[in-house]
Amino acid sequence: MTRDIRTSCRHAVGCVTQREFYGAKALLNVWRPNVTGNDFSLSQIWVIADVPNRPVNTIEVGWQVYPSLHKDSLPRLFTYWTADGYQSGCYNLVCPGFVQTNPIVCLGAALDPTSKYGGQQYEGAYMIWKDPKSADWWLRVGTEVIGFWPSNLFTDLRDHATIIEYGGEVYAENLGTHTSTQMGSGHFQNEGYRKAAYARKLEVVDHNNHLIGVSNLGVIAEKPNCYGVKNGYNDAWGNYIYFGGPGYNPNCL
Repeated sequence: MTRDIRTSCRHAVGCVTQREFYGAKALLNVWRPNVTGNDFSLSQIWVIADVPNRPVNTIEVGWQVYPSLHKDSLPRLFTYWTADGYQSGCYNLVCPGFVQTNPIVCLGAALDPTSKYGGQQYEGAYMIWKDPKSADWWLRVGTEVIGFWPSNLFTDLRDHATIIEYGGEVYAENLGTHTSTQMGSGHFQNEGYRKAAYARKLEVVDHNNHLIGVSNLGVIAEKPNCYGVKNGYNDAWGNYIYFGGPGYNPNCL
């Protein structure tokens, strides 16, 4: 898959493919991972149009810790989009693109409180969907509709997405040894509830503009000894994933 040309990115995600998608929704718990240098660490939803021999289009929303961008180590609400395989595009309102229609929620705002290892969990609901009349892509955070990405920003996302992903990503400069930047809680997926990051109630929007639970959920982790992922299902959470990890460790060099 050609969607991310930044080879220094590592992912631990759940994904659905090989269908036409018109949006996605998930609940993500929020953590404050340790991030080193110019790295970033995030938890998000990706809405992706990845057509062979064409630049990938994405819309992304979630939270990230990105000290070199935000000048602090706090988890912050963010959006991102690109129409040309990450050659351009931008965060939040940094460049023309996303049109904010609701001032109640501030893109880039710090999220507080955050989840505690072994303790209270704090989560947010994120949803992206395509308006069948205008063809624009809309964003909802919690119960608030925030704004939209005009369809004319994109090429293939003017129609529909081909891939939906949920989970974590770490970007790290290539400094030889693996980064010690954490993903999620900094703990691996197998530790489970109250200890690992999760994305739950994973849903997609179908061609009838209905939210439905994901089916045939796969998982991807390029470096599972650094950052891992596992999926599951129960009646309370629907489809879910646990994901994350510490980065550099004796099995991740």
